[in-house]
Amino acid sequence: MPVTGQRVVRRALGRRLTRLRTASGMSRRDVVGARLGISEPTLHRIETGKVPVTGANVRALCWLYGADQGITDALADLALGTSQQEWWDASPVIPEWFKLYVGLEASASHMFGYDGEIVPGELQTPEYARAVFGAEQPLDSEIAERHINLRLQRQKTLFARTPPVRLRTVLGEGALTRSVGGEQVMKGQIEHLRRLSGEDTIDIRVLPFSAGAHAAMAGAFRILEFDDPDDPDVVYLESHVGALYLEEQFEVDEYRRIFELISRDSVPVGEFR
Repeated sequence: MPVTGQRVVRRALGRRLTRLRTASGMSRRDVVGARLGISEPTLHRIETGKVPVTGANVRALCWLYGADQGITDALADLALGTSQQEWWDASPVIPEWFKLYVGLEASASHMFGYDGEIVPGELQTPEYARAVFGAEQPLDSEIAERHINLRLQRQKTLFARTPPVRLRTVLGEGALTRSVGGEQVMKGQIEHLRRLSGEDTIDIRVLPFSAGAHAAMAGAFRILEFDDPDDPDVVYLESHVGALYLEEQFEVDEYRRIFELISRDSVPVGEFR
């Protein structure tokens, strides 16, 4: 089974409980009025996947919403996973805003991504990753090395899964022509990309400069898709200090449209020269 992590389980459980409450016709204020010992701010955090949830609270909410025993038992079991940590949850090196992404990445069935300037972390060699972190001029070289090790752990978690994730990535030509770490590092990185692209579940393409203006010039993005219909697809946008997670259907559809446009103008990494 794919690794999920507590944040992803919280997200899924929160959506199911929200759907049950909505179907019952109750507002959050109505739930508070039922005196279950759950405040409105706490209920909001439960439904948005921000906090661990006890089985007792899940059963109380299911009783209030009129859920049958099968649904109640299933959701109470799911609550156990809201406090179960994976390796990234306990890491002090990974920012809190990135931990949700790592959990989503570890459970996604399909991933689509565009990066114009950098090879994304899941595809980096250790030498390339070291050059990237070095460019950020970390004050502590030990912390930089821990970041690199964590990046390699992410790769192991992602690519060793059963069933495997299906990955489609479009890289801007600049990601392969910028000399990150020097000529030998880039040579090894490009060879690594070509090897990976030989896998049945991995497709890596390059958008050449000759394509001119393109649909993704606003910047890098990821689209993560999930087999579970209760776990909606997500667009992930990252900055240096945080991230956006877009889940509205029109937002995801727009980024899918953009990805297909740039894919048409790209070439397989094995054919790029």
